[in-house]
Amino acid sequence: MKCVQVDTNQIATIVRKVLESMAQNGGATNEQAGIFRTVDEAVEAAWLAQKRLMALNLEKRNELIGAMREAAVANARLLAEMAVRETGMGRTDDKTAKNLLAARKTPGTEDLRTGAYSGDHGLTITEQAPFGVIAAITPVTNPIATVINNGIGMVAAGNAVVFCPHPSARSSCNKAVEILHRAIVEAGGPPHVLTTLAEPSIEKAGELMRHRRVNLIVATGGPGVVRAALGSGKKAIGAGAGNPPAVVDETADIPKAARDIVAGAGFDNNLPCIAEKVLIAVAGVADALLEQLRRHGALVVPSHWVEKLTSTVFTEVTEDTTSSGGAGHNPRRRWVLNKQWVGKDARVILEASGYSIPGDVRLAVVEVGRDHPLVQEEQLMPILPLVRAKNVDEAIELAVEVEHGYRHTAVMHSKHVDHMTRLARAIQTTLFVKNAPSYAGIGLGGEGFTSFTIAGPTGEGLTSARCFTRQRRCTLVDALSIV
Repeated sequence: MKCVQVDTNQIATIVRKVLESMAQNGGATNEQAGIFRTVDEAVEAAWLAQKRLMALNLEKRNELIGAMREAAVANARLLAEMAVRETGMGRTDDKTAKNLLAARKTPGTEDLRTGAYSGDHGLTITEQAPFGVIAAITPVTNPIATVINNGIGMVAAGNAVVFCPHPSARSSCNKAVEILHRAIVEAGGPPHVLTTLAEPSIEKAGELMRHRRVNLIVATGGPGVVRAALGSGKKAIGAGAGNPPAVVDETADIPKAARDIVAGAGFDNNLPCIAEKVLIAVAGVADALLEQLRRHGALVVPSHWVEKLTSTVFTEVTEDTTSSGGAGHNPRRRWVLNKQWVGKDARVILEASGYSIPGDVRLAVVEVGRDHPLVQEEQLMPILPLVRAKNVDEAIELAVEVEHGYRHTAVMHSKHVDHMTRLARAIQTTLFVKNAPSYAGIGLGGEGFTSFTIAGPTGEGLTSARCFTRQRRCTLVDALSIV
């Protein structure tokens, strides 16, 4: 037999081409890995798996969850790299941190609690039971962390899950499902507790939400997908948009506030929905805050460049608002976000506007007026608008205005307890972070569990296993009561 010599460079080239081919083939089905061609196939497999999951005891379910956590930790960076490469959004180190956070701080079965009532008429207990099959719609902004977070919490609650990822994050999300699916099976669990779609789409998301075997819909994403979930006629949990303001008053520790704001607003290029989107500073400390923002790595964009930057990240459109019975022409100008810059590095966005900077920068700060589109729109990019307020009263009023009633997240830097209390009462957000980066509110550097499905529209708040259950009551009359 004749031996063929192949040098190491050729081997490396072959391996690289194989890996690239695998990545490009993200739409391939692999039922053994939980990836299905049709919605019906994915749901039916999950439905059967959920029956088998519920035949296991809680101790075994905990073993499955432990295996999922270990697999997610072991592959956190790989999945982050895949997500950045596929979506073109965010930063690998930050996505890795999010994946690790989801793997380690998502509650498991300990989140499920049994209640009891006893008295003259016997004993009643309440338990948290699974819904069955959950349709989980996941976003392009936080794709892998949401799959890990939802996967662990929903399985802990005893459910099976059919994921419908955002099409632009299909390959990385399906790889995450494959890894978690394998971990469950290798730990002795049934296959297809987690499934996903080889070719997700808006149409398939709708089909999934309408499927007769889907009992709960969990939609994490933009307003459109949340509206569709809430209009499905089924129980739905919706995690929608946010436009979190960060208020800095005259009592704040300015150097620390600046450091925290750069960390929070610059994290993963501002993709998290909880990240600071608008900075509101009391006028008396605004200049000092800007200086400290510079010292902590932010770039303060000169005022003469604001218009060019705005026209880069927004497109101005003119709408005719004349009513059908009205007279004359009534045009209205409106700014529409240019989504090609969502999640991109600040340097890339600035250079697209013609503003060159040396090296990298985590965050760009732009001083603008309160009606500027960067202030009023959730932009999901590391361009942070700063608005001056004449006093804390005006700052609080403006924060409530720009949050738009989403009741998502707000941040305040202050040493004045009354100021923080007033903002909390006025804005009524699900998350209110004080004197820390925004991500402290989901357990990254702060206390408490984590969640990447923050359900403001439907009121569950930071979701966990208990949110993915239904209440059942068992009553035994005139027995087992010893009071």
